[in-house]
Amino acid sequence: MNPAEPALVLSAVTCTFVSKDAPGQRYTAVRDVSLTVGDGEFVSVVGPTGCGKSTLLNVGAGLLTTSSGTVKVFGQPLQGINTRAGYMFQTESLMPWRTALGNVMAGLEFRGLPEAEARRQAEDWLKRVGLGGFGDRYPHQLSGGMRKRTSLAQTLALDPDIILMDEPFSALDIQTRQLMENEVLDLWAAKKKAVLFITHDLDEAIAMSDRVVVLSAGPASHPIGEFAIDLARPRDVAEVRTSPRFIELHQAIWDVLREEVLKGYRQQLAA
Repeated sequence: MNPAEPALVLSAVTCTFVSKDAPGQRYTAVRDVSLTVGDGEFVSVVGPTGCGKSTLLNVGAGLLTTSSGTVKVFGQPLQGINTRAGYMFQTESLMPWRTALGNVMAGLEFRGLPEAEARRQAEDWLKRVGLGGFGDRYPHQLSGGMRKRTSLAQTLALDPDIILMDEPFSALDIQTRQLMENEVLDLWAAKKKAVLFITHDLDEAIAMSDRVVVLSAGPASHPIGEFAIDLARPRDVAEVRTSPRFIELHQAIWDVLREEVLKGYRQQLAA
């Protein structure tokens, strides 16, 4: 690995699919999207519902093949699944028949770690996310916030070089959400992995990121703005939102995003 290479580079990526609503017709989710995430950089992508944010994340994970364009991981063309990345999904991804500890151990065991070592590392990560005493609980015995913490431990235990996060906290109440956002920032600051974070929440994107990329409304979404977030770190996501610079950044990004959100809303109504 060349340390000078960005962690993830999407170049002129286009993804076109056969429409499920109109067989024979094709639908372009994203068109000519170029996006770079530097090693150790926290980048968020925001945009209207249906603009292809998750499509880009799946491309970066190697779960989706592009129609055109290229993807590179630390300078190497991505072929198949991105084994350098960990993926934290929006939906529940825990196995209900495994305990919290068993869920965190699973990926480590799949990688060939002996059970005792997998258990040691999984227990350590549960402690790091504040669940040291809950390893024997099953997912249905955990609150929504606890399940998200378990998913976070499950992802980070594999020590990925790139962390892909698809609106991971959207279903949480605001207090739990802010706790989780600060938890992620603390863990990120400790290891400085590359993060590509998808969110609908502009406040969340600004509070957490080094850079925010704005996508247009679909179809054929593309970047229409990119903003460096020059807020001092470390950050508390609740406190930083009251700072004058945060408010300035929010206004500048919303000026670009507002019309696209309205356009996306009109498209949903028409559909």
